[in-house]
Amino acid sequence: MTDPAHRKAVGFLLLAALGWSLAGVLFKLVDWPPLAAAGGRGLVATVFLLAVCGRGLRFTWSPLQLGTAVAYTGCTVLFAIANKMTTAANAILLQYTAPVWIALCGAWLLKERATRADWCTIAASFIGMALFLYDGLQLNNLAGILVALLSGIFFAAMIMLIRKQKDGSSVESIILGNLLGVLISAPAMWSAGLPSGGSITALIVLGVVQLGIPYLLYVRASRHVTALEAALLPVIEPILNPVWVMLFIGERPSPLSLLGGVIVLGAVTWRAIDSVRNRPAVA
Repeated sequence: MTDPAHRKAVGFLLLAALGWSLAGVLFKLVDWPPLAAAGGRGLVATVFLLAVCGRGLRFTWSPLQLGTAVAYTGCTVLFAIANKMTTAANAILLQYTAPVWIALCGAWLLKERATRADWCTIAASFIGMALFLYDGLQLNNLAGILVALLSGIFFAAMIMLIRKQKDGSSVESIILGNLLGVLISAPAMWSAGLPSGGSITALIVLGVVQLGIPYLLYVRASRHVTALEAALLPVIEPILNPVWVMLFIGERPSPLSLLGGVIVLGAVTWRAIDSVRNRPAVA
């Protein structure tokens, strides 16, 4: 028998990635610069999480809770900055180096060793993403590339620290991280002025559907999967992102991009099935 809690967690991770993948098409509907839009999205997500979780929240202000919040903020803010300093393809590919850092550090921090299947999935996913993003990859700005790489390191740290809180609640860390991101983005939001009605609607959808709900699912799933699974299974997000853009805006990927997408989706699907089959039920 397989572990039903683990099976459900795998489904939650895939649903979270589906929600995150809406960012590209929704951000195109916001007439604010990237950092201001990220701050507005974080503000909506904070209000949503506070409203939904309410009395169940427990802010301990522990080093682990605050460290997770800082890692979350670093990941999201640095990614927004990297998108301005280098190409979007560079930023996405380098942010998703997170599984590599988790595979290297997970054994030390979490006592979770990477398996051969993990390393094979990392290699296949990285090759597939490189093909998918090939047209946009450029060595045009070293500083932007380093910022994107740092975003991936913060992403890995956030995942491992959320996993470290598996016996508690890490929603509070996500809320604190969003608030910190809003403070950092406040000058950009102020200088951008009031957004249009359509932009406000897009920001609400971003905060609730693209960020708030997916992170609730992600936090719930992190209790029943390894940190590496929590990083590898959502790697379908950057592949799905341009699919929504293609469907709603009309930007079509190249044949090479489609090949890369098939490789990533195949690797993640195989890893998810293998993960579910090899996790026995817990009495």
